Amino acid sequence: MHFWPLIKVLPVRTHFRFVRLAKYFAALSIVAVIGSLFLALYPFTPPCGGLACGIDFKGGSVLELSTAPAAADLSKIRGAVDSMHLGDIQVQGFGSPSSAMVRFQTPEGADANKTAEAVKAKIAQAVSPVKFTRADVVGPKVSTELLSSGVMALGGAILLMLLYIWFRFELQFGLGAVAALFHDVFLTFGLIAVMRIEFNLTVVAAILTIIGYSMNDTVVVFDRFRENLRKYKKMPLGEVIDMSINEMLTRTIITSFTAVLALIALALFGGPSLWGLSIVMLFGIVIGTYSSIYIAAPVIMLWGVKRGEDDAEVIQPPGGARPARP
Repeated sequence: MHFWPLIKVLPVRTHFRFVRLAKYFAALSIVAVIGSLFLALYPFTPPCGGLACGIDFKGGSVLELSTAPAAADLSKIRGAVDSMHLGDIQVQGFGSPSSAMVRFQTPEGADANKTAEAVKAKIAQAVSPVKFTRADVVGPKVSTELLSSGVMALGGAILLMLLYIWFRFELQFGLGAVAALFHDVFLTFGLIAVMRIEFNLTVVAAILTIIGYSMNDTVVVFDRFRENLRKYKKMPLGEVIDMSINEMLTRTIITSFTAVLALIALALFGGPSLWGLSIVMLFGIVIGTYSSIYIAAPVIMLWGVKRGEDDAEVIQPPGGARPARP
């Protein structure tokens, strides 16, 4: 057997019986979703419950600085602020190469102004010359508004996905897709809670990306499923689902593996600021592929689909002769 290119190792067509195991994986998913919701919400205290709130949702301080004429050394600045153990820290450049923005949390019970002055002194020791051009405190009101906006963005994305699938296929397809999306989002929140990943706007962006990726994978499976429903009018629905998933499985594995390789590199070499983003997206790609098979498709099987004869397609037999119509 030739092992290069590696794509030749994957079978062109698999014959797994996915539907046969659907009820067991459904039970496992229900338990996982309930556990994830509990971990993400408990203790039930605002603003983030059991999640490790970042600056975006918990509040903190923002410093803008300039090291002109030299370029800002972001690694030295981040190292200086990290040594103060202030929790979630974000250091990024903006505008000119000599400009940087530092965002950090104020410890509970500490004075925000005194903490900001201490951070300024620490940064001044690490990089010189430095000039601080802005110092602001992000209050709880602003962070609450950001959290509300993030939740609304997630809910709006899911609603629009439902409408799109309903328009393109049928309502039961849309319900299956939305069930898979909720499954992916809830399990992702559980991962964030377990791994204590800082929950900030970057993670919200990662979750929105997961929603888009999961929906894309689900639509591909649904499209093949609809084609097979038209071709095989008498075949049991479960067998049509198995056939459709098996026909797309190799393509799904190749696509997902390509994205996983890129995200592994991002997690290893992207630094602490991108680590949470890459881990969340890695998990989302894997769980999104799973939900397309064991959440979206079984929901359709439970709900049922219309299988009228109006749009039946004539299947060409292997010999090439067209079958006679009755």
